[in-house]
Amino acid sequence: MDQVSCKEEPTKEVILEAALDVIEDRAISGTRLRLIAERANLFQSNIHYYFRSKRELLLAVQKKVLNRCIEIRSALEQEAEDTLDAQLNVFIRQKIEFIRNLRKYDYAEIDFWVQARSDEDIRREFKRSFQNWRSDIKDILRPHAPGAKEKELELCAAMFVSLLEGATLQYLIDSEAFDLDNYFDAARDAVKARLALICNPSI
Repeated sequence: MDQVSCKEEPTKEVILEAALDVIEDRAISGTRLRLIAERANLFQSNIHYYFRSKRELLLAVQKKVLNRCIEIRSALEQEAEDTLDAQLNVFIRQKIEFIRNLRKYDYAEIDFWVQARSDEDIRREFKRSFQNWRSDIKDILRPHAPGAKEKELELCAAMFVSLLEGATLQYLIDSEAFDLDNYFDAARDAVKARLALICNPSI
């Protein structure tokens, strides 16, 4: 392996991307700083310059995954029309981008969810992320559900998050199980149907 000189200071981004690659291949349980250094074409000491421990590096990777979700959605929001379908599609298109083109981010997210069971810092970050996700979705739904109670909007937002995450869990295991685009069309229709029921209980 042709490693860079210690004088050629690596960037955090190179290390974090390499960590994502290793997590995709070996899961967090099999991730080692040595493997990350090899993938990044660096000395392991280069990694310690930025991260004091494997855990500190993993926390940075988790934040990178969560921030990438926000970055993609923010870019999509700039071109989205102010309709319910278009706004829901922002979240759908971000999830499709992860599943089809940035798969290592989704694998990492799943693995971090498992780690959250025993790591309070990871759990706290996930909790905050899901809260923000539901809050953003509620903000989209609220103008289209006049008079709806907050608890009803909260439930609708939580349902949509589950549909988005559920696609990842199923599709990454078996991409032949269903058509991804059809799945998300149905997911969007389910959210709209729930919203219509909230607004018109007699339906």
